[in-house]
Parts: sequence; C-alpha cells; structure tokens
Amino acid sequence: MQGRGDGGAASYDAAVVGAGPNGLAAAITLARAGRSVLVREAAASAGGGARSAELTLPGFVHDVCSAVHPLAVASPFFRGLPLARHGLEWIEPPAPLAHPFDDGTAALLERSIAATGETLGPDAGAWAALMQPLAAGWQPLLDDLLAPPRIPRHPLVAARFGVRAIRSTAGLATAAFRGPRARALLAGLGAHAPVPLDSPGSAAFGLVLGLTAHAVGWPLPRGGAGRLSEALAAMLRALGGEVVTGTPVESVEEIHARTVLLDLTPRQVLGVAGLRLPAGYRARLGRYRYGPAAFKVDWALRAPIPWRAPECRRAGTVHLGGTIEEIAASERAAASGEHAERPFVLLVQPTLFDPDRAPAGRHIGWAYCHVPNGSTVDMTARIEAQVERFAPGFGDVILSRSVRPPAALERYNANLVGGDINGGALDLRQLLLRPMLRVSPYRTPVSGLYLCSSATSPGPGVHGMCGHLAARTALRDGA
Repeated sequence: MQGRGDGGAASYDAAVVGAGPNGLAAAITLARAGRSVLVREAAASAGGGARSAELTLPGFVHDVCSAVHPLAVASPFFRGLPLARHGLEWIEPPAPLAHPFDDGTAALLERSIAATGETLGPDAGAWAALMQPLAAGWQPLLDDLLAPPRIPRHPLVAARFGVRAIRSTAGLATAAFRGPRARALLAGLGAHAPVPLDSPGSAAFGLVLGLTAHAVGWPLPRGGAGRLSEALAAMLRALGGEVVTGTPVESVEEIHARTVLLDLTPRQVLGVAGLRLPAGYRARLGRYRYGPAAFKVDWALRAPIPWRAPECRRAGTVHLGGTIEEIAASERAAASGEHAERPFVLLVQPTLFDPDRAPAGRHIGWAYCHVPNGSTVDMTARIEAQVERFAPGFGDVILSRSVRPPAALERYNANLVGGDINGGALDLRQLLLRPMLRVSPYRTPVSGLYLCSSATSPGPGVHGMCGHLAARTALRDGA
C-alpha cells in the first residue's frame, strides 16, 4: 500500500498507526524480520493504554489506564523479549489479589493454589479441584487462548478448559463452591470483563485471571505501566525502527509505506481508511459494538489505605464488591445502562511494593468501576464509599484525586470509545469474532492494509498478541 505523507520524506517497508502495546508489538515483529518500520502516534508519548503520569500531585506517578500486567509476563510474544535490557523490571506483590468481606476478613488469591484454598473455608478442596487440572496444562492452554481463531493445538487441554469456560461466571461459581468466599472470589475475577455474570462464556475471564495469578502472578512494572511501553519503544529503536509521537494520522493516504497496520478500533479505522475500504466491509465495521465503560479515580495518599483486613496489605490488587450477588448486580447495572449504588471496584495499590512512585512515606491508589458506555454520572463518591466500607478512615488519607470519567478516557485515547477500555464489547459472539467473521481478522480487503488492535483476536489485555499476529500475517503476505 502506497501513500504520500510523513513529510513526504522517507519510505518504509511498513508503518504502524498507534503506539499502544499492540502497535509496538507489530512493529517489533516486523523489525525483527528485517523490515524498516515507522510507528506514528497521535499522543505526545508512546504507550496507548500503558502510560504513566503525575495525575494528582508532583512526585506521585500514576498509571493512566492499565496498571497490572499478568498477560504481559505470560504472553507468547513477550516471552523471550529482552526487555530487561531496555529498563523493564517486574515487581510481584506477595499476593496477586485480596477480596475483603464485611466481617473484616479477606480471601487471598495466592500464587499457591493450596494457600488460596486456606482462605476459602469449606471450599479449599473445591478451589483446587477447579484450578489444579487447568494449571497443569497452563502454558499450552494460554498459547491456544492467545492464538488466532483456529482448531486448538492442544485439544485435550482446551476441552478441559472449555467445558468450564463456556458457562456463566455465576453458574460456575454456584456449582463449584458451597460457601460465599470462593463464590465471591471467582465472581470478582469474572467481573474484570464488563459483562453480566450470568452471560454464557463469562466464566472464561475469571478462569484465565485466576490461572495467571497461580502461574505467573499479577506483576506491576517498576516505575509504572509506562515503563513497559518505554521498553518496547526502546527495543524497536534498537532494531532500527522509528517511533514518532505527536503526529496524528488523518488518512492512510498520508503514509508512505508498502504495508500499513492500524492499532485502531473499527470507529477510528473508518475515520482514517474508510474511503479505501469496500462498502460491505465498511458497513460491517460500522456494526461493531462497544461495551460498558470505566470510571477511574487516582489518589495521592498521605499513608497506606487503612484496610480492616490485614491480608489486603499483601496484595497488589484488591476487589471491592462483597458477595457474588452484589458483584452480579453491579455488572448487570452497567450492562443495562444503569449505575450501581455499590459498584464493583477494582483497586491497585502500587506503592506498597514500589515506594519510589511517591514521595517518601506517601502512597498512590488506582481504581475504577464499570458504568454504561458514554456515562456522564460522577461515580467518585460511590467508589470512595466502597473503599471506606472495607478501609474505615480512607477519606482521611486522601491528599488529592484525579477523576477520569468515560469522556476523559476517550479524549486521552480515541480507541477508548465511550470509555470502553476493552476495544469493543466482550459478549461471547464478539469476543470470538473480532471485529467480524473473516478467515483472518487482521487482513482487510485492501492489499497491504491490516488491523492489529484489541478489536481483533485474541482481544483485550496487555499481551501484544493482536499486533504480533497481525504482523506475522503481513509477513506471510509478503510485507
């Protein structure tokens, strides 16, 4: 694909529009194959949903979108990349996740399956029975899950996972466990995806997140999520690629390259390439659906969050939602255009384990809940009430806050349409067919033009596989 632009200067074998983790992964894959690559990014820095900034007060380094990255450690793309040479260091909290309850205790998702069970009362054995068989085949399973749509290469492992994953989160939790603690723990894992807990296939999300916790933990990049993107950009430059920031692409006609990959969701693809796409393909992109949004709050804190349950101080991530019934009600509300009075809140407390991200003795907190796409309702008070519920006195340690409703998230990154941080709705049909039913989700009908965002398979998460697989497709096509 040829175009004029980039000052009309250099010509590249390939160009990538968007420097999120998928765009950078695509560029690195092409550069490692010996191609000359340019990445164009509209924002002032690379990273997309993996950037860090001082959002509240000077010296407090917050993650603007994503914060915890288990799939980046486990991903087939990231495995083997020498990112440590480019400054990336992982921090693994003692426990990946805590889930507190109103009685002042908490369930802990530990690296050890047995240790997790010890916090689940009568369901210790049931947790092991659910997770151990899947953990035994974890790496082959993940390689199949993070692959393009195809017949699994490890069919027995995939079948063992599939018979559980095809169920709803609520159905699997109530069938597998007798007590409220294990049911709530699995419900919180499943509720990372903004879909109702009674939706078929929703159990897959909770199972994958639980398995990653046991297999690789839920690590944080030292210094913030932006360090991961900085390392990827540095590796690309070391391979001879270029990253140019602050240069929005209005049309693919601007780009002087034989191959173009778009780290954009369908709405942005139509904006920059719509005139080149056949009418039928444009219409199908136009029918792509976006899901519930995130409402995010960051805090600068004078002290650590004063959790009632001491177990919470061992965990990088804390789920605030109480029982499975409460979590299910919260996610049902967001999916049906309503706002939960007690939203399910995902919270991260990085400075317990990475103290250099705040001035000495100070801390940061990161949290969000799900709301309807494009919501304008301020959820700050409801989110903080959920924290206060499990950490009395939380309001007294807040120094400053930064609030990002859906509209602010979309202004920050146009891919976050209506505040949807997953690149599109995650119901079973659209998760499996992203962005539409085609032999390859990455190829467009235009020769040399490819899609590589989280709106393609295997979907959302900082794993780089959408970009990596799109680039491999382009290489097979002669890029």
